[in-house]
This record gives sequence, structure tokens and C-alpha cells, in this order.
Amino acid sequence: MRLTINMRALKDPWFSKFLLRVGDGTEEPIEGNYIRIPDDMTIQAILSTKNDSVDEINNQMIEIFQGEEKVYYSFDEAEDDQRNFYPVEFLNSLNVSCLPPHKLRLKIGCPIILLRNINPSHGLGNGTRLICKGFMRNVIDAEIAVGQHAGKRVFLPRIPITLSEDDMFPFKLKRKQFPIRLSFSMTINKAQGQTIPNVGIYLPDSVFSHGQLYVALSRGISRQSTKVLVHLAKEFKQSGVYTSNVVYQEVLRD
Repeated sequence: MRLTINMRALKDPWFSKFLLRVGDGTEEPIEGNYIRIPDDMTIQAILSTKNDSVDEINNQMIEIFQGEEKVYYSFDEAEDDQRNFYPVEFLNSLNVSCLPPHKLRLKIGCPIILLRNINPSHGLGNGTRLICKGFMRNVIDAEIAVGQHAGKRVFLPRIPITLSEDDMFPFKLKRKQFPIRLSFSMTINKAQGQTIPNVGIYLPDSVFSHGQLYVALSRGISRQSTKVLVHLAKEFKQSGVYTSNVVYQEVLRD
């Protein structure tokens, strides 16, 4: 072990010292025996093409995330359903990317993403990423994780969110819930415009829209901090990992 550490010290002295402190138990702990993993060693977001893949990753991650789980259930109704065609159980089962889930599973320290503009001038806009800090009955204590307001503590209210008939259902769905989702993982489209220090890209399926692969790859800040996991759709004669790149050249022309 020491030989390995010494060899690593030639390339990365800081990392070797960190490993020694971890091995020796001298790295400063908090709340018992928890030590902080340096930010540049963690993947802060996982991007994927489809909402189903994102939900699967988020559910797996919250299962293994340390801490006691807090669950918030939404209050759903079909506003124009005067004959009660749509039971509450059916409304609860609807999972739409632009809506928070009916069953919102959270833990202290887990990452979340805001789904609505609450107060953009103070950093609370659609797509803002935050970290959960505390839970109350109708308010979530959170800290903004990125941007010029990073580190700012905010309180997120439970609010009614309505989907009109034009969205996708033959009725007007109203869901009262905190306007957030877990963001261990998020879709590539949702990450557009953001810069992520460490990013993993999960491609169980190939990208399907123009420029989507570029958007995913360009969220990272370097080759070293951008990791890609691809489920191969077919075998290639050449060695290596391949994935499709959808680009419509006519879109790029003036």
C-alpha cells in the first residue's frame, strides 16, 4: 500500500496525502465517521437522454444515499372533471417530466432541481440545482448549488402546478407539490446552458435529436472531468466505444 502511495505521490502529491489521511483515520470527520470526498472526485450530475433513464438512476441513488428518508406526497385533482372520470389513484400515477412526482423522496444532502421560476432574480429559476438542508411540513430548506447565488439558503414552498388541456391530457391536471425533482441525474435537455465541473453521461440508448450529444459533452469543463457510459447498440470492426451523433447540417447553414 505504501509503495502504491509513494508512486502516486510523484504524479499527484495532494491526492497521495489525502489517501494517507484516509487510511490512517486522520482526515477530519463530521457527524461520527463521515469524511468529505473532495468535489473534484465526485460526479455531481449524470446526464441521460430519456426521462425513464433519469428516473431510474435517481431512484437507485436515493436508495443508497446516506440518511433518513423524507417522503412528500402530492395532492392531485382534475379541475374540470365534474363527473369524476379520473380517480385520485390514476392522477397520482401520472409521471410528467415538467411536474414534480407524486411521491417525492428526499434525504438531507441530496441534490434537487427546480422545475418552476419562483424568484429568478434571487437565483430561484427553472433548472436551478440545489442541495436539501432540512425538511418541514410545507417548506424545504435548501442551498443553491451553482451560479452566482451558490451557497445561498432558501426556503421552497409547496405550490399548486397546473397542466392545461393543451399539454397532453384531456383534462386539466392540478398537482400541489414542491416544484422539484431529484437531480442525481437529469436529462441532457434539462442540463442545456449549464456548466458542470464533473459530469457523467449515461447513454443506454443513442441520442435522438439534433445536437444532443454535443450538448451533453459540452456540459463538462475538461476531458478528464467528463465520463461517458454507453450501451453499445451494435458491434463495430474497429476497437473502441461508439455512439451515434445526430447533426442536421442544413440547420447549421445560414
